[in-house]
Amino acid sequence: MNAFRKDSEDPGSELRTFTIPDWKSWSIWKVVVGLLLLILLWSSVTRVPTGHVGVLTLFGRVTGQSLGEGIHLINPLKVNNKMSVQTQNLKEVASVPSNEGLILALDTSLIFRLNPVKAPEVFQTIQPPYVVTFVEPNLRSAVRAVTTKHTANALYTGAREIVAFQIRAELAKMLEPRGIIVEDILLRDIQLPALLKAAVESKQQAEQESLRMTFILLKEKQEAERKRIEAQGIADFQRIVSQSLSQQLLEWKGIETTEKLASSNNAKVVVIGAGKSGLPLILGGTN
Repeated sequence: MNAFRKDSEDPGSELRTFTIPDWKSWSIWKVVVGLLLLILLWSSVTRVPTGHVGVLTLFGRVTGQSLGEGIHLINPLKVNNKMSVQTQNLKEVASVPSNEGLILALDTSLIFRLNPVKAPEVFQTIQPPYVVTFVEPNLRSAVRAVTTKHTANALYTGAREIVAFQIRAELAKMLEPRGIIVEDILLRDIQLPALLKAAVESKQQAEQESLRMTFILLKEKQEAERKRIEAQGIADFQRIVSQSLSQQLLEWKGIETTEKLASSNNAKVVVIGAGKSGLPLILGGTN
């Protein structure tokens, strides 16, 4: 809206104009300011998903501040860099030397996770992705360092748990001070050269056969000992019985038996034995 005014004291002055602000202009400014505030508020809200941690940077500089899971209000000029703290599995198949210099194919799995407290340090000091840049090379180095201390036969047979423990300890020394927590190391498979594998398997088969024969011999020895003890028991029993028998005892037992037979109701024929102490014989018993 324009207004016109003429200066009465200055007849030669020109007609001057001035503008009165329109209410529509104020409404537009309010909308613009409101939109700016809404955008600013939206930029100040950030979200950290489950299993992650947020590392804040300001103009490319790590602030050292980290955010946990959930919704957060931050400086809109700061950037939220999300990093996973969930357990991860890194598989590695490598050709490694044994103590004798033989090359083995070792299949390993590293179970690890990021330490949330040291996430800003990892983001600042290790080039992303830190798994490829830092974890993988150290895993290869630790595996080679440990396998050179053991023979191929030990790696293929009974030393797997020892090797896994040593690799884990070696990795923990290298990774954990830098913010990577080592949870476990798994040796999934070890492949020997074909000739060595055949020789090891043949040796194991011979050892198993030797153990089987040892078991059979021990079993036969125990069976022979059992039979000897049994025979000794029978012999002792017969010796004791023979020593306890006498002529008088036998005659007495014969008399007892004859009396029992004679007192029965069955018909019978009695034959007197020969000799002084001949005993009656009961023959032809009938009902």
